[in-house]
Amino acid sequence: MSTKHASVTTPLTADLLRGALDLEHTGTGVLPHRLPAWARRQIPDGQLAMAESQPSGVRLVFRTRATAVELDTRPTKRVYVGAPPRPDGVYELLVDGRPTGRGSVTGGNTLTIDMTTGSAETRPGPAGTLRFTGLPDRAKDIEIWLPHNETTELVALRTDAPVEPVPDRGRKVWLHHGSSISHGSDAAGPTTTWPALAASLGGVELINLGFGGSALLDPFTARTMRDTPADLISVKIGINLVNADLMRLRAFAPAVHGFLDTIREGHPNTPLLVVSPIYCPIHEDTPGPAAPDFSNIDAGKLTFRATGDPADPTRLTLHIIRAELSRITAARAPEDPNLHYLDGRTLYGESDHTELPLPDRLHPDATTHHRIGKHFAEAAFTAGGAFGDAP
Repeated sequence: MSTKHASVTTPLTADLLRGALDLEHTGTGVLPHRLPAWARRQIPDGQLAMAESQPSGVRLVFRTRATAVELDTRPTKRVYVGAPPRPDGVYELLVDGRPTGRGSVTGGNTLTIDMTTGSAETRPGPAGTLRFTGLPDRAKDIEIWLPHNETTELVALRTDAPVEPVPDRGRKVWLHHGSSISHGSDAAGPTTTWPALAASLGGVELINLGFGGSALLDPFTARTMRDTPADLISVKIGINLVNADLMRLRAFAPAVHGFLDTIREGHPNTPLLVVSPIYCPIHEDTPGPAAPDFSNIDAGKLTFRATGDPADPTRLTLHIIRAELSRITAARAPEDPNLHYLDGRTLYGESDHTELPLPDRLHPDATTHHRIGKHFAEAAFTAGGAFGDAP
């Protein structure tokens, strides 16, 4: 399809985007962010800055009769020194809620990361074009889910028929925060991260604040959640605190209380689900920090190991975190009847690991994302679950 057929250009505005909390206007387009500008100014490291700009759960949503859609974007591709090239990020098209197409955009900026030194360098590059053609000639809802693991500047949207925002369908909004596992880690695409799958099964609109390596009880994340309208809220806490070796046991419980207190300032009665870590053998009884193993990096295989001292009772392990989160939520429950707790091993436990081990010892693969999403929907969105009355 040539560009001249997609002659209707529609401004890329916030009313066409879901899952983003802010749009940064660049010289050539808009960059979706999952943290607002004031929070981004408080980010202490490049890891979170990169993670929040990767649009996990962010999608363009509009209603149109168009049979052809073109989207110009400028992605930022990650290159890891010494490792094979990463695959291009995946865009997924839904028509009236049904998966209809997939594609990628080549070119764009290049972010080169040296994991042995921690250095990073960005080289600018050109925008590319994503095209979907042959769509049904009728009024329909279009969703284009952006790559969950690739920073994506939106440059232009062109169609062969006018576009309008989708009216409110009355679905509840689920606001979720978690680690790289919630971000999407090694999911096959943006609609098959476990939160996206669970949201689809639960019939809710997702705002995904899963940040790779960065679910660290940051106060600005809690304040962002406090200020974000939502009908259902969940926070998945633990794995990053262990593998970053961020805090000791003495600091953990007060930090969790403070995080929940801040969320409750803006959502005093909203169902709030605290989820502990999924099963991860290297950190069940051994604290962090986690260290990468580069011995097979040339073959594209990176694994992790735990390096902390399991004899130190002040250090956090996954067993300790689960026990503390269970205790904290039980202690708060008499004054907060809408607070709930879910053991992460319900989503992925020891038997799941036997069948579907974590390929790098930390992150689930695409098949496991499907299992976690299904298990979360069964635990949270069914009768008796924290979000049981959501649909």
